[in-house]
Amino acid sequence: MKTISAQEEQQLLADETKYCSYGDTVHYLEPPKIFTDCQGSFLYDRNETPFLDLQMWYSAVNFGYKNPRISNALKKQTDDLPQLASQYLHKEKILLAKKICQNVAKTWGEQGRVHFNVGGSQSIEDSIKLVRNAKGGKSLMFAFEGGYHGRTLGASSITSSYRYRRRYGHFGERAQFVPFPYCFRCPYKKQRDNCDMYCIKQFERLFETEYYGIWDAKANEAEYAAFYVESIQGTGGYVIPPKEYYQKLKKVLDQHNILLVDDEIQMGFYRTGKQWALENFEIKPDVIVFGKAMTNGLNPLAGIWAKEELINPKVFPCGSTHSTFASNPLGTATALATMEMLEEIDYESKVKQAGAYFLQGLKQLQKKYSFIGDVDGLGLALRAEICEKDGFTPSKRLMDKIVDEGIKGDLVVDGKKYGLVLDVGGYYKNVITFAPSLDISNAEIDLAMNLLDQIFQRISKDL
Repeated sequence: MKTISAQEEQQLLADETKYCSYGDTVHYLEPPKIFTDCQGSFLYDRNETPFLDLQMWYSAVNFGYKNPRISNALKKQTDDLPQLASQYLHKEKILLAKKICQNVAKTWGEQGRVHFNVGGSQSIEDSIKLVRNAKGGKSLMFAFEGGYHGRTLGASSITSSYRYRRRYGHFGERAQFVPFPYCFRCPYKKQRDNCDMYCIKQFERLFETEYYGIWDAKANEAEYAAFYVESIQGTGGYVIPPKEYYQKLKKVLDQHNILLVDDEIQMGFYRTGKQWALENFEIKPDVIVFGKAMTNGLNPLAGIWAKEELINPKVFPCGSTHSTFASNPLGTATALATMEMLEEIDYESKVKQAGAYFLQGLKQLQKKYSFIGDVDGLGLALRAEICEKDGFTPSKRLMDKIVDEGIKGDLVVDGKKYGLVLDVGGYYKNVITFAPSLDISNAEIDLAMNLLDQIFQRISKDL
């Protein structure tokens, strides 16, 4: 196991303070945590303390650290054909695109094509180009409150958080943000059991008359080109909507010729028990954006799938968008190994079983601690909303304490020290968003519940 000395760690932290930009998201903790190794569901620090990772690099490492099958594909490609300019072809790119297209065709009966790029935000940018092109240059989009689609200029314009735009302005127009069906904190103050999908009705009413600002009834045309959705919100707190919500939303969009762009960057590749999270809601997308787990975090590769009429070479010709490292051989070979693995292993059943077991454990903790206001999950995308003792008022202060306690690495189970890696999400930064390895065992889930229980006991005194 690779490790470093205490002196080396201190020097590295000093160098990081002096030489590294703070413009990324490293500084959740002070000082930032340095890890030296990883395996399966665990990260390790210089003391070789195992930290059970329940966020897996924001769902980029769905299939566990150092997954041998996927890692070996990367190593083999390094020896075979590691580099090639994108104006030339290699079989891994072609076969990967074919597998993705065949998967979508099998799932939804739609023919389309794939375009690759190097990351989620960049692929969102490509999708914006594609949508604008298909809609005659229209730059206005719908997106959800609480939605996150990236921090490049175009992606941040359809991401709901103003802080990602505040210093930099907009690329085109900012999206119109629509309330997400967040039933635990309904923005309309309704109750799920008798709301009659009030949120959809509020969206639908925008098309009743031209004076609501988005629809020209005489021309039968909307000013908006597409609606960007995360079927389960990621950074927004793994909020899971009622199943029928998307069916009703899609009906409104189809009636008004508005495209549905499905952002699967966090939830794709079986995080929810399906290849694509949107499958759980039984509607068809027009465009899919994917990334992260496709290479299990081993290569920055992402992309878009779009219907044939939106992306064929006549309407989206050569040079429409480009990145030097898009569809690189190392990334496409690694992603191809992932797709082949998914065809052979029943991850749908694995994830459903593990997710149900994990959710059961969270519900037991919810009964024990009054500050856990809501728990929910779909597959292995799960949430626990941390509140004050009333079980509803959001508590960022308790959430911060929970993360800090987990990263100390001083939790003890059967005489052995552990740490716990957790991610913070939610509109109020008070939600633990759980994205464990899709290969997590029941024993590891039991360990997770034990570690969470210890942390919750520690912070209970702060209520």
